[in-house]
Amino acid sequence: MAAWNLPAEVASWVALLAEPLHARLAGRLLTVLVGMLFARGRRTVTSWLRAASVGDEFPSYYYFLGSLGRKVDLVAGVLLRLAVPVVAPGERVLFGIDDTPTKRYGPHVQGAGIHHNPTPGPADQKFLYGHVWVTLSWLVRHPLWHCIGLPLRAFLYVRQKDITNLPRRTKVKFRTKLEMAAELIEWLAERLRLLGKIVWVVADGAYAKRPVLKQAKQSGVVVVSRLRKDARVCGVPKPPKRRGPGRPRTYGPRISLAKRGAHPKGWQTSDLVLYGQTVTKTFKTFLATYAPAGGLIKVVIVKEDDGWVAFFCTNPNATVAQILEAVADRAAVEQNYHDIKEVHGAGQQQLRTYWANVAAFHLNLWLFTLIELWAWARPKAELCDRSQSPWDDPERRPSHADRRNALRRSCLQLQFLAAQLRQRLSRKFTALFTGLLRMVG
Repeated sequence: MAAWNLPAEVASWVALLAEPLHARLAGRLLTVLVGMLFARGRRTVTSWLRAASVGDEFPSYYYFLGSLGRKVDLVAGVLLRLAVPVVAPGERVLFGIDDTPTKRYGPHVQGAGIHHNPTPGPADQKFLYGHVWVTLSWLVRHPLWHCIGLPLRAFLYVRQKDITNLPRRTKVKFRTKLEMAAELIEWLAERLRLLGKIVWVVADGAYAKRPVLKQAKQSGVVVVSRLRKDARVCGVPKPPKRRGPGRPRTYGPRISLAKRGAHPKGWQTSDLVLYGQTVTKTFKTFLATYAPAGGLIKVVIVKEDDGWVAFFCTNPNATVAQILEAVADRAAVEQNYHDIKEVHGAGQQQLRTYWANVAAFHLNLWLFTLIELWAWARPKAELCDRSQSPWDDPERRPSHADRRNALRRSCLQLQFLAAQLRQRLSRKFTALFTGLLRMVG
């Protein structure tokens, strides 16, 4: 088995992540993560184990994935606690919820089914066969690189008609995506209760429904999302002059968002920092009541080049800047999906069993987050060197692939230093190793 020397902080993080696992299995987590870091080509589990040089012990690692899949909630909770001192969040913490598909092949993959394809591409494929993951990511503001997403946990969505195809020992019940999102919010609120922070969650309009908003209200979580143009939004009821019998009204008269968006008066302008740039936005804002949210919300209508779009926040005291910045930061979730699939190869692990697939997808999420935490306080010069690419923008922030490659180089440097301590190496060998190190990518 390859004895790679990971940086001490990364090795200590992985050791903490392994604590919720059985003592006989805990040591395998580090081996698998190292194999994922150095795997080449198609990122199957076989390529992970080949990079880790597990040899004839490979069957035990496949069984390990099935065991790990049942404890991802515990490991994800440890990762959340590890990220807090590194990120050093302010008074308000922002999380993003969304879903993404991963393609699968073959009829015997548990949990796979036919789903709508969110990115049809040139072939205009409206459907795909595979898995759909409802994920939770922590959206953090880096002092130099704007917003970065740290994926933590995910649920595998299985259609109700496909649940019957799962073995009974899997013990999986059907849940809608909204129920999964509500459970993620409840899980998040329980683990951040002692932190004393104001928790915000931003999601697409598909998740701005009653089950999610009801759970968020019970957990004390603020939700920011998009409003449909035909949403049934009501005004704020006026207090009665005389208190009569019965409860006071909760919802006022119906408000037409289309009329509000088309009316030429009431627009305001402000300079906001969105997507890392200062832009001027034209908007309207007002308080309203919304039945799915259970009461008072703040609505922001933003004028765009092709019309207008409406957003809402369940905290009526939130500012327009906070709402629109949260909406803009949700783009980090989409960037996460791109990097997890393209850089780490999420979805290429063609496993059959339900819990092994859950474990493989979470391993990709956790390796992504560990790399981002390791690179958080490191200077740009250590993470990427664009001197060999004069056509590239030298001011561009290091990509996730750059940060992953920097961690690889750090591991190889530690391995080289360990060899040099045993025997002093010649200058030619040192120069050769340095040249090879630059090629790591």
